[in-house]
Formats: sequence, C-alpha cells, structure tokens
Amino acid sequence: MADVTRTLVIDTSYGSAVGIVGREPIIETDSRTHVERLQSNIARAVAEAGLRPRDLDTVVVGIGPAPFTGLRAGIVAAKTIAYATGATLIGQDILAPQHELAARLRDASITAPVGIPAFQPLQEGDIRLTLAVNDARRRQLYCALYADASDTAPGMRPLIDMDIDYPDHIAERVNAVVARLRGARPERRVLVDIIGHGAGKYAASWAGIESVGMVADATPFDFGADGLALFARHATAHRDDGHGRTVEPLYLRRPDVSVPKPLKQVLHHGGAERNA
Repeated sequence: MADVTRTLVIDTSYGSAVGIVGREPIIETDSRTHVERLQSNIARAVAEAGLRPRDLDTVVVGIGPAPFTGLRAGIVAAKTIAYATGATLIGQDILAPQHELAARLRDASITAPVGIPAFQPLQEGDIRLTLAVNDARRRQLYCALYADASDTAPGMRPLIDMDIDYPDHIAERVNAVVARLRGARPERRVLVDIIGHGAGKYAASWAGIESVGMVADATPFDFGADGLALFARHATAHRDDGHGRTVEPLYLRRPDVSVPKPLKQVLHHGGAERNA
C-alpha cells in the first residue's frame, strides 16, 4: 500500500471532500459553489499537510455514482494532478466504502459522530444487509445492496448491482432480495441498514422494507480523518476489482439530450435535410 501521508483524496459525489490521508478533510456541502472552490481546497489541503504537489504518490478520486457536472470536475482535477506529478491515480465509487463504513460502525472500530443512530444487534440466525445510497436528485437515488461477508461467499457481487431508481421501487427490490434470502426459513430475520446521502431524505420509503435496522444520512467523509483513510484504503485494496482501472465517471442516468427526429416531409416534396 502507498504511503498514506502522501495520498490525496478528491471526491465530488456530493458537494466535495478533499484531503490528505491522515488529516481532516475539507468539506464543501453547497452544490452551487463546491466546484468553484475545488482548486483552492486542493491547494490548501496539500499545503497544510506540509507537502508540495510533486510530493504526492497517489491520488484517489471518487467516480460516483453522482450527478454528472460536479462529478466530472473532481475527476478532471484528479487526472490533471496525477498527470502533472506522476502520482498513481485510483478511482473509487462512493457506495462500496459505505458498506465497509457500516460494518466498521457496527463493530465500533470507527467512532460515529453525534446524530448517527445506534445499530440493532443481530440475533442468532439473522442476516444483515447494507443498502448504500447517494442522492441522484430528481427524487431518485443511486443505490447498491450488499451483504456482510459472513453472510455471503467471498467475492460475491452485490445483491443489487449499482443502479439509479426511485426510493419506493428500491424498497420493493430490497424486499424481493430479503424474501429470497429467507427462503425455506421464514422465521429468519434479514435486517437492512441504509446509509448514504439521501437515506434520511427518503425515510418514508424505507417503511416498506420488512426489517430496517439503521438509517444514517452519511458517507465516510462525514467521519473526518478516519473516514477519509477508510475511503483511501478501500480504493487501494480494491483497485483491480473494477472501476479503479478506468477512472471514468459513473453517471448511470440516461442522457437528457437525444438525437433529433428528421424533419417532416411536405406533400409532393422530397424530405428536408438538416444543414445546421
């Protein structure tokens, strides 16, 4: 693993988070200004760590899923810095580290800030799932559903792959997974913890999930230096598992722009062409 004291993290999946691993991140939550402040926040984070850009050996950048414009700004900044300094560039989605964060909160290996609710303890035979979400705007959420390692085979894919959907439909999809996991043992409880920005905003939708454990509107970056380090460690450990090799934005929503239809034909005339 790279020397974490020389690792820069940039994430613009929700506002922006910038920091050198081992120090507190600089957080911008205002979606109207976080892109404007990104460059100065990066310079500040590097300087406050006593480093110069050429000292960096790793740049970890969040690749979403998130709305496109802000996400792209963070990725472009990270690519530029890595190219200019020769640092290794690693991409990391925001959802998988949230699953790890939930597990760390449950075993108390990371300290929860004020406002994060307590986890319900498991009973014998219970299965715990983590629904990781990120606000996609337009009344939608990016989401993925994970099971704890003890409840699945090692390396198993998410129970619901990364997607964008409406909260009520996400709840229905989670319930279908819960029913499948219970299988022939209907008495077994499957507890679902929900974590990420947007989890609290759509709390009413989670009432449709059979057994909800905890709902926390938070990501690793809300946990200060510990969360920043968690995000970077996860990215480094899983750099060859998926998106870390491509470092391209995960947008997921269909493009708003579509190819225009051809102009209508006028009776007794040939079809018109677009020349513009």
